[in-house]
Amino acid sequence: MPPLVIGHRGAPGYLPEHTRSSYELAIAQGVDALEPDVVATRDGVLVIRHENEISDTTDVADRAEFAHLKRTKQFAGHSMTGWFTEDFTWDELSTLRCRERLPRIRTQSATHDDTEPILRLVDLLEIIGAASRPIGLVLEIKHAAYFQAIGLDLVPLLEADLKQAGWLDAGSPLTFESFEPTVLTTLRERGVPGTYIHLIEAEGSPVDLLVSRGADAPTYRDIVSPRGLDALVGRFDGISLDKKLILVPGALGRITRPAPVVAEAQQRGLLVFTWTARPENRFLSRQFRLGSEPARFGDYEGEWELLRQAGLDGVFVDHADLGVAFFR
Repeated sequence: MPPLVIGHRGAPGYLPEHTRSSYELAIAQGVDALEPDVVATRDGVLVIRHENEISDTTDVADRAEFAHLKRTKQFAGHSMTGWFTEDFTWDELSTLRCRERLPRIRTQSATHDDTEPILRLVDLLEIIGAASRPIGLVLEIKHAAYFQAIGLDLVPLLEADLKQAGWLDAGSPLTFESFEPTVLTTLRERGVPGTYIHLIEAEGSPVDLLVSRGADAPTYRDIVSPRGLDALVGRFDGISLDKKLILVPGALGRITRPAPVVAEAQQRGLLVFTWTARPENRFLSRQFRLGSEPARFGDYEGEWELLRQAGLDGVFVDHADLGVAFFR
């Protein structure tokens, strides 16, 4: 079976991520599912943004009326300065316009800056509902522990939006994913139907576990060790790996075969996705880069062939047409 091809934030290789046009292009180019990131506004509206800090993906820094909302925030040992969705009402946020997050890499996409508003989760659900064929939803829940700490519990907000759109019916093609296992467990214990996927970084530990356990928190690499995978069985349906965990160089510094973690997880009955298959040199493993220009397409098919050999269940792609053509 070919892997599920998932439009990562739509088709951001061509159009600014998380915009209506980006999602509609991904559908037109044949993806099996779409992947939004959801965060919350001050008044409890779920919006689709890569992060709750929005200076890189909107025109907010150019909007004088919102200059007073620039903040420096700290959580779990991290500090960030910018503009955050939780400081805006939806009415305020809806006046902003989206921008390309990687303008030096995706210059053509950046020509569409400032033309489209931010989407709510309910807006994307309407886009999927209007499609001429079934489209799955792989919904990434961002910063759940942080939002809960400031009084914005994402779980009931998700339930309300999904129920309103009819996505809580049995059999809906709904997948939940998060780097934080606590929110996934909470949703599952509340009986929310879906497939539950634990996102895995190449380094570090889940933020929610750092908050609750401190130095005793497992690392992501602990979680995908054989013992860690054993502990996931029955809790979640699968994992989604940073592709660096699959494309591991050998003794001579070259990647010649996929790492065994995919097979080890699947042997335990877990689904395995990976993120993110991109063609530009900047995102490719060194041996597959062509020249030194970061935006140039490298030998992406060489890298993607190793991902295909891994026998993955799902692949996140930024260029929906290339992903569909290669993996399907």
